[in-house]
Amino acid sequence: MSEPPGAAVSLAEAPPVDSPSKPVRAQRVQPLRRPGRWIATAVVLVVVAQILHGLATNPFYQWDRFRYWFLRPTVLDGLLVTLEVAALSAVLGLLGGVLLALGRQSGSPVLRAVSWTYTWLFRSVPLIVVLIFLYNFSALYKTLSLGIPFGPAFVTFDESRLATDMTVAVVGLSLNEAAYAAEVVRGGILSVDQGQHEAAAALGLPRRYQFTRIVLPQALRSITPNYVNQLIGLIKSTSLVFYVSLLDLFGSVQTMGSTYPGDIVPLLLVATVWYLLLTSAVSVVQYYVERYFARGATRTLPPTPLQKARASLAEFRARLRREAAV
Repeated sequence: MSEPPGAAVSLAEAPPVDSPSKPVRAQRVQPLRRPGRWIATAVVLVVVAQILHGLATNPFYQWDRFRYWFLRPTVLDGLLVTLEVAALSAVLGLLGGVLLALGRQSGSPVLRAVSWTYTWLFRSVPLIVVLIFLYNFSALYKTLSLGIPFGPAFVTFDESRLATDMTVAVVGLSLNEAAYAAEVVRGGILSVDQGQHEAAAALGLPRRYQFTRIVLPQALRSITPNYVNQLIGLIKSTSLVFYVSLLDLFGSVQTMGSTYPGDIVPLLLVATVWYLLLTSAVSVVQYYVERYFARGATRTLPPTPLQKARASLAEFRARLRREAAV
C-alpha cells in the first residue's frame, strides 16, 4: 500500500525525546514583585533614619544631662510612688468593675440602674475633674461617720486627716478605673456562649460556682487583653496625681524642671523612657497571660518571641542551603 507524498516521517527527522533517566533541572520560582511595599519600606527607613540622626546630633536633647537625671533619687522616689498608685488603683478598680458588671447583669432593677448610672457618670467626667473634686472634698463634708442611716453615728472620722494626697489619688483613679473595668468585665461575660450558662445551670451548681468555675475562666480570654490596655492607660493617667500635690514620676520631673529650667528637655526624656519601660513590661506580661488562657481555645499555642526568632533563623538557614544547592 503506497503512502501519500510527504506523509511518512523518518526516525532521523522525529523530534528528540528526553530520556526518562535524565534528571529534570529545577527552576527557581521568581517571587511576586511588590513595588508599593518596597517604596513604603524605603520611605519609612528614611524617616526613621532622620529621627535617629536628629536624636543623636541635636545638642538640645542634652543626653549627658539625661544620663545624670535618669537614676537620681528624686526621680526614683517618684517612680515608686507611680508604681504604688498604679498597683493599688488597678486592684481596687478591677474589684469595683467586677461588682459593677455583676450589678449590670443582676435581676434587680435597682442594682442595674445604680451600676449603669455609676458607669455613665465616671466615664463622662474627666479624671482630672474627679481628682480635683476629691481633693476639695473636705469643703463639702468636714467629717465622715459610720452608723445608722439618718440616725446616730457610731464612729466619726476627720476628713481632712483621712484624705491624704495618696488616698485622694488612689480613690480617684480607682473610681474612674472601676467604670471602665465594669464594661470590660461585662463584655467578657457576654462573650461566653449562652450554652455554657445553660449547662452550668443544668448541673445544679450554685450561681456563685457557675460564675467562678465556668463563666469567669472562659471570660478571662476576652477580659485579659482589654483590661491590660486599661492598665497601660492607668499607668499614664497617674501623671495627673501631680495636680493633687502628690509627687509621682511626672511630678518629680516637673518639680526638677521648675528648679532647673535648662534641663527641662532631658527631664521630660527621663519621664518618657521610664513610662516606656513600665508600659512595655505590662505588655510582656499581657502576652504571656493571653498565651496561658488560650490553652483551651486553640489547638497549638502561639509561639513566644524567642520561638519566633529561632524559627526565623532556621528558615533563613534552610533557604540559604536551598539556594546553594541550586
